[in-house]
Amino acid sequence: MDDITPGTPDEQSSSEHSSAAQRPDDPERPKAVGPSTEGDAAGQSKDERSHRHHKRFHGPRNRRSHESTPDSTSGKKQSPQQLSAPPEQVVKAEPGRLPALQEQRIPEAKQPPQRLMDLSVVIPLYNEEESLRELHQQLRPALNRMNVRYELLFIDDGSTDNSFRVLRDLKRIDHHVKIIRFRRNYGKSAALSVGFSHAQGNIVITMDADLQDDPAEIPGLVKRIREGPDLVSGWKKIRRDPITKTLPSRFFNVVTSLMTGIRIHDFNCGLKAYKKDVVKTVKVYGELHRFIPVLAHWEGFSVGEMVVQHRARKYGRTKFGFGRFWKGFLDLITALFTTRYFRRPLHLFGVWGILAVIAGGVIDTWLIVEWFLGATALSNRPLFLVGIVFIIVGIQFISIGLLGEMISKTKQAEEHYAIKDILK
Repeated sequence: MDDITPGTPDEQSSSEHSSAAQRPDDPERPKAVGPSTEGDAAGQSKDERSHRHHKRFHGPRNRRSHESTPDSTSGKKQSPQQLSAPPEQVVKAEPGRLPALQEQRIPEAKQPPQRLMDLSVVIPLYNEEESLRELHQQLRPALNRMNVRYELLFIDDGSTDNSFRVLRDLKRIDHHVKIIRFRRNYGKSAALSVGFSHAQGNIVITMDADLQDDPAEIPGLVKRIREGPDLVSGWKKIRRDPITKTLPSRFFNVVTSLMTGIRIHDFNCGLKAYKKDVVKTVKVYGELHRFIPVLAHWEGFSVGEMVVQHRARKYGRTKFGFGRFWKGFLDLITALFTTRYFRRPLHLFGVWGILAVIAGGVIDTWLIVEWFLGATALSNRPLFLVGIVFIIVGIQFISIGLLGEMISKTKQAEEHYAIKDILK
């Protein structure tokens, strides 16, 4: 009697299940006889179930993986660059089969570069409500014909009439209009300084709001400044003003031209054109708006001139009296000192101090020699006291210059220089 080793419970159940599934009248299906036959049947049944289970859960995934990865069928190892293909790569689908969905990257639309402001018109005003609407009507066609991006920057210098209300109405109908309003009257220099700081155009035009400056001259000024100069000053060759205003102005312009070395005929013309670097560099304060060409020249900018049309005043009256003539010369001294000697005050005070000391020393030396020779007595010679005064004043001038130098040295950290180009 042969020894039969009982199988595992799984094998026994598998064997019983397969035996029960066999039909006794099936002549083609052999019956399992003996221990080897039963073991083979049990093992075959287990492998079939394991293969069906693996095919059920892993078969479709592997099939999609082989379909979407060309190198998987060839057995080649994929590189990291191939595995991280860009999202724009399209996978070809087999006939009758849908391609795998992939996330596609949509390129961002590039924003066009913002166009810079071409022209800024800075208009300081004080109590000019009658002329503002007419000025605006003349500015728009003159600027629109130039085909440039522009802005109209009105600086209300603390007007007490309805100027601001008129400007606000103009802004509602024209987006080019911008308004800056002061709480009180600070003067034309302050208005220009604030206007320069807010101007965005590559070229800046300044003009008065009293209609004496013709807006039709703006295209000519822009053309002239594009030819080379950094600042173009208007020249009112034929003035429409009374003689009490024209004669002092001519005398003032001649003296200013001689003392500054700038050969232009009209320093105080309100119609000027500037390049952007000029208005961002020159500092205008006090009453120095008359000497902007002088300030720009001493900062290293080139200054030009162009004849412009001057019109008679149509509304109101002038805001400047005869007192500005004397103030103009005081401002000229201020402009000369701040441009030439602000960084070297000893060169101004020291020269006059040395001359005074030399003059006093010569006078007193001559009188002392005469006194030694017995030719004169110092008690009855007032000139001796004059010489002493010259020496004292000269020493004081030199001392003031030295004090100014010490103050200038302490401010060197705040110094700024106008740089035109840097090449690296």
